[in-house]
Amino acid sequence: MSANDKIPFLDLITPHAALKDELCGAFERALGQGAFVGGAAVEEFERDFATYCDAKYCIGVANGTDALRFAILAAGIRKGTIVITVPNTFIATTEAISQAGAVPDFVDIDERTYNMDARRLRDYLDWQCYFDCKSGDIINRKSGLAVGAILPVHLYGQTADMDAILEIAEEYGLPVIEDACQAHGAEYFSKRDGRWKKAGSMGKAAAFSFYPGKNLGSCGEGGAVTTNDTEIASRIRMLRDHGQSQKYYHEFEGYNGRLHAIQASILRIKLRELSAWNSGRREAALRYRDLFFAAGAPDLAPCEPDWTKSVYHVYVIRSQNRSGLAESLSKAGIGSGIHYPVPLHLQKAYESLGYEPGSFPVSEAAAAGILSLPMFPHIRFEQQARIVDEVMRFTNGHGSESVARARCAAER
Repeated sequence: MSANDKIPFLDLITPHAALKDELCGAFERALGQGAFVGGAAVEEFERDFATYCDAKYCIGVANGTDALRFAILAAGIRKGTIVITVPNTFIATTEAISQAGAVPDFVDIDERTYNMDARRLRDYLDWQCYFDCKSGDIINRKSGLAVGAILPVHLYGQTADMDAILEIAEEYGLPVIEDACQAHGAEYFSKRDGRWKKAGSMGKAAAFSFYPGKNLGSCGEGGAVTTNDTEIASRIRMLRDHGQSQKYYHEFEGYNGRLHAIQASILRIKLRELSAWNSGRREAALRYRDLFFAAGAPDLAPCEPDWTKSVYHVYVIRSQNRSGLAESLSKAGIGSGIHYPVPLHLQKAYESLGYEPGSFPVSEAAAAGILSLPMFPHIRFEQQARIVDEVMRFTNGHGSESVARARCAAER
């Protein structure tokens, strides 16, 4: 590998090249059968992905935003009620809440994991809300709106602390919907149940995105909802297909949110590789950790608590001079990304919620400093060593010496 070779932030070419014949075969079968929307290909993928997630049902839909919206609607969240989530996520999380007729509101994140802080969730419900004896609702004191649900995000491929969140939700009688759009195959150790659980199997329902860059990505758009609730599964099947219980018989107004058969076939082929790809990401994360530790910068490695097995959808570090670091990496031919530069409560789209800078300081600090380094299953040690070398060179000027030590330590 030449020192001048570019290192992409994300490589979507290599895994597809390895599966080219199978993927092209899926397209050819669809052409031969004339089956493009729904049908056996979708049902087969739904069955396999439900099994993978340890869920009873999977319902394929058009994209991850549809998956979130349909999960909220099918869970019976009333219009005008609050769904509590986090500001440090992609806007699809809150778009789905708003488009389902609910109102997003926020609690801050844990500064170690970047996911919902269960302590702040409890503070929100204990101190910012009260119980209305007449309606039986939990009412937000400031807005006067009832709280309808909790929506934690399993961000960057790592699960939120679900035992703590579910315990609080049960205490307040609130459903939990998982945003698992970045967490295909991630696991959480539940002390309550004494076992590991998959993302997508713990809440009332969960949403996944199959956008091409995800750990399990389609060759276009796609999404799915997983659930163990028969009624929710049935309602989502109707929601995605114009509210139909059978063709031309509409129980209610629905949406055109169906998963295409070609994409389902592609996803089913790629699902067989997902565990190996996730293992490759975890191994790459360990190599990054060893390199940063040996370079004298252990704090740059992201935190992975012992109760979670992250699938490292992205590998995020923090920098006090993010723009300078990103520019330095770019000049060295190394790609990087930012997830996400402006927290949702400070986006123009949510001005009406009335939040100001300082409202959620942990999310704001993260948004100002986070930078995602290259992460994909087949990234090589030599590439990672070069990336860490450039990070350290920019950070403290000791890149080459530190990473030389790191290489030796990692190779041992």
